[in-house]
Amino acid sequence: MERQIALEGLQQTEMKASRIDGLMVLTLLMIAAGVGGGIYAQVVGHHHAFANTRDMPWGMLIGVYAYLAIISTGLCLMAAISHVFHVQPLLPLANRMVWLSIIVLLGAFTVIGLEIENPWRMPIYLVTHPNVTSNIWWMGTLYGLAVALLMLEFTLIYSGRLKAAVVFGIAGAVAEMLANTNLGSVFASLASRPFWYGSQLPIFFLASALLSGAAAVILSTHYSQVLSRRRLSEETALGLRLVGKFMAVMLFLIMLATTWKYVNAYCGTDDLRIAADALVRGPLSTSFWGFEIGLGLVLPFLLVTLTRFNSPQALSLAAMMVLVGQFFSRYNLVVGGVIVPQYLGYDDLPMYLSYAPTTAEYLLVIGGLGVVGFGFLIGEKGFTKLFQGQNAEEV
Repeated sequence: MERQIALEGLQQTEMKASRIDGLMVLTLLMIAAGVGGGIYAQVVGHHHAFANTRDMPWGMLIGVYAYLAIISTGLCLMAAISHVFHVQPLLPLANRMVWLSIIVLLGAFTVIGLEIENPWRMPIYLVTHPNVTSNIWWMGTLYGLAVALLMLEFTLIYSGRLKAAVVFGIAGAVAEMLANTNLGSVFASLASRPFWYGSQLPIFFLASALLSGAAAVILSTHYSQVLSRRRLSEETALGLRLVGKFMAVMLFLIMLATTWKYVNAYCGTDDLRIAADALVRGPLSTSFWGFEIGLGLVLPFLLVTLTRFNSPQALSLAAMMVLVGQFFSRYNLVVGGVIVPQYLGYDDLPMYLSYAPTTAEYLLVIGGLGVVGFGFLIGEKGFTKLFQGQNAEEV
C-alpha cells in the first residue's frame, strides 16, 4: 500500500513537471514575440511601429506598464500585511505573494523597457544626473529600490532567516507604496490633462493595487492547485476566503470611487466633461461599460457575494474578471486622458483623436505577460515547498 501511494505521488509529480515544462515553452515563445516586437520598433522606428503621435503620445503600453506595476504593489502590500499584523490565514499565501510581486514588476519593466527608444538611459541617468523634482525620476528610483528589497526578502525567506526577511519586506512594501502613489502622481500632476489632474488618482492607484493584488493571489493559488492536481488544504482555503472578502470590499470601494469620479467630471470644465463623455458614451464606451465596469467590477462582486466566498472556482473566476477589468481600466485611464485634443476648438480639430494599438504594441504586451507567466511557473517548479507553507509561520 505504501509503495502504491509513493508511486502515485511520483506519477503526479512527473505529470505536474510535464505540464509546467509545456507551459514554460509557451511563455518563452510569448517572451520571444515581445522581444521581436521591440527589435522591430528599434529597426523601423518607434513612430512607425507604435500608434502614438505628437498629439497622442501615450497609449496602451503605458497603461500595461501601470497595470503590472500596480498588481506588484498589491501583492507586496498583501504579503506585508500578513506579516506585520500576523494575519494567520494569509501566512500560507505570503511567500507566493512576495515571489509574484517580483515577477510582475519585472514584467512591467519588460514592457516599458521595450516600449521606450533608449531604455538604458534611465538606469544611467538615475545615478549620474538625479532630478529629485521629477516624478519620473522618483518612479524609476523607487521601483528599482523596491525590486531590490523584495529580492533580498525572498532570498532571506528561502534561507530561513524570517525575521530579517520581514524587515526587508516592510521596507519593500513602503518603497512599493511610495512608487505606486508616485506613479499616480505622474498623471495627476499634469494640469494640461483635466481627466487626470487632481489629488484623487494616487489614492485610486493604491486602492486598485489592493484590489488587483487580492485577485492575483486568488488566481495564482488556484492555478497552482490545478497544476499540481491537489486539493486545497484547509489553511489555504481559509486564506482564499479571507482574500475573497477583502477583494469584495475593494470592489465596492472602487465602484463607489468610480461613480463619484464621473459624477464630478460633469461638474468640471468642458475638457473634463468631454473626456468623461469619451468613456461614458463615446469611442471608449464599450471598453468602459463592458469590460471595466461590467466584467471587472459588477460581475465579480455579484459572483463572490452570491456564492458567499465558499467556492474556490467562483473566487478564481471572479479574480480573473477583476484582472481583465483592471487591464481595461488602465487602458481607459491612459487613452481617455489624451484622446481629447489639447487645443480643441481650434484649426478644425476633431472632438476625439483616433487611436488603435498596432501589432507591435500587442506583441510587447504578450511579451510582458509571458515574463509574468514564466516567472510564475519557475516559482511553482522550484519553490513548491516554500509556497506550500514551509517558512510561512508567524514571526
